Amino acid sequence: MDPVIIVGAGPVGLTLALALARQEVPSVVLDEGPGTDEPRLARTVVLREDTAALMERLTGLPLTEAGTRWAGWRSMRRRQVVREITFEGFDDVEGSGGFRGPGFAGPGPGLTPIPGSGDLGGLGQPDKGRQFGSDYAVTTGAAPELPPLHLAQHVLTGALRAAIDREPLVEIAMESRLDTIEQETSGVTAHTRGPEGTWWRGSYLVGCDGPRSTVRKLQDIRFPGRTAVERYAVAALRAELPWPGRALLHRMPPWRTSGPSAGEITARPLPDGIWRLDWLLPPGKDLVTPELLVTRIRETLAGWTGGSTPPYELLDTGVHTVHHRLARRWRVGRVFLAGDAAHLLGALGTQGLEDGLKDADNLAWKLALAWHHGPRETLLDSYQAERRDVVAARLRAADQVLPLLRGGGTLRSYVPGAGRGHDALLTDGHLGRGPMGAPAAYADSPLAPQRIEAEVPVDTLPGAPVADVRVTAEDGSFVQLRDRLGRGALLVVLIAPGTGVWERKHWVSAGIMPRLAAAVTALPHPAELLVAERYPGASAHTVLLIRPDGHLVTALNGVRPSDLYAAAEAALGGPAKATAEATAGSR
Repeated sequence: MDPVIIVGAGPVGLTLALALARQEVPSVVLDEGPGTDEPRLARTVVLREDTAALMERLTGLPLTEAGTRWAGWRSMRRRQVVREITFEGFDDVEGSGGFRGPGFAGPGPGLTPIPGSGDLGGLGQPDKGRQFGSDYAVTTGAAPELPPLHLAQHVLTGALRAAIDREPLVEIAMESRLDTIEQETSGVTAHTRGPEGTWWRGSYLVGCDGPRSTVRKLQDIRFPGRTAVERYAVAALRAELPWPGRALLHRMPPWRTSGPSAGEITARPLPDGIWRLDWLLPPGKDLVTPELLVTRIRETLAGWTGGSTPPYELLDTGVHTVHHRLARRWRVGRVFLAGDAAHLLGALGTQGLEDGLKDADNLAWKLALAWHHGPRETLLDSYQAERRDVVAARLRAADQVLPLLRGGGTLRSYVPGAGRGHDALLTDGHLGRGPMGAPAAYADSPLAPQRIEAEVPVDTLPGAPVADVRVTAEDGSFVQLRDRLGRGALLVVLIAPGTGVWERKHWVSAGIMPRLAAAVTALPHPAELLVAERYPGASAHTVLLIRPDGHLVTALNGVRPSDLYAAAEAALGGPAKATAEATAGSR
């Protein structure tokens, strides 16, 4: 079987290559450049906890040590602090080492009114996220979740490249620019220009080659959307700010000496006292001169520290332009698109790269199954159906909210829960919550099983990412559930309170375990049986079926072999025989 051809050696392409290798699928990565990345502190990425865990799983490196977890989010207006969100349980605001509490979790738990401004007694449970100086409390979701991880993009890319250097199943072809793609029933042929023109033969081809994607153009895929939705001046600098480790959002700074258009400012911490600052620019293409940028830096730092400009070291600058575009198709036969080649978004704190990494995670296990066992068209088609719908929803949300936020109009008639105000919507986006930032949930996936009578509700909805809980693996070791993801196997998790205090040998052959183990062995795809003492919202003897990318298929009440088999079959795209016949009939 030929390797998968990946066009583009950015974070998305490298992630896809490593995810495929983890499932024993070889790949060749076509890199236009020399295989190195210029360090740019003004080019950073914000990753949700589950995406950061994916990156650490693939690279084998503790990326959290190279970045900064936000201790919270401070939102300011003209009168400085209006509302402050903190993460309960943080002893160490400089990093994540002191985290013990739940933080923020779940797909947009939202804000709920409490009686009286600043009335802490109305917050109820002491482990909830708290908001001071306003009439709202931030409620937590079902599962603990660390705050976002902020790190320089070249650090992430370097970690991915280092992991690929150790991976024999991945080949990187440098100085290789794609110019031709030819598809056949049995595979794909690609030609690259370079020092020596080369033809490459692959089983599938994935375009991870950015917003000007050659793959997308060669497949004649339209890429409609809006250009220059927003522009930001960006600076990375080393300075001491009054709020170490806390991300900042200043919506209405009182200073206007750098021009009447000076607007929203965000600041995100990095290690070693470094900050990335973004200034929202007015519409148009006015040149951002060094003098203007230095003026903005000085007045911003002076405004935040309440006096003269404190000492700072300017490390990097840039201009970031936000585009909103969405490819019409993400699959043409054996050719796929991922990352910026398929979508562009990023306004209001949403991070386009995170969605690109999720594209790679979603596509990898589906390509791996097709590579090892033959294509299932429904499964391969589900990549576009799931991921494109998620990104389209984010774009729609941004397109609805942006004009209202920037124009100062009312939100109440347009956005559910908009009475929370502009600050809350922006904060949700930056913290990975709400319609613009919440983790992807594939509620309407073509892989969702039909209604199962034995299905029971848990705090994770079908199609949503599972919570990370401690489980007992088949060898008796205790591991985190996320550590078992991305291996190509389905996961079956039995909720069995009390098993954590006994050695596995004492309960593996007792009760319902033998029957469940037999049902797992009989599934239409390799599956790993795990046991957890608890799972949010699940009662004893609940059985969870989880996809290789960590999304819940279903939760069943007890051992139901036929229901478990049907759900697993649906998650794989339907019966293999029917899929093969449909494929043959379409040729």
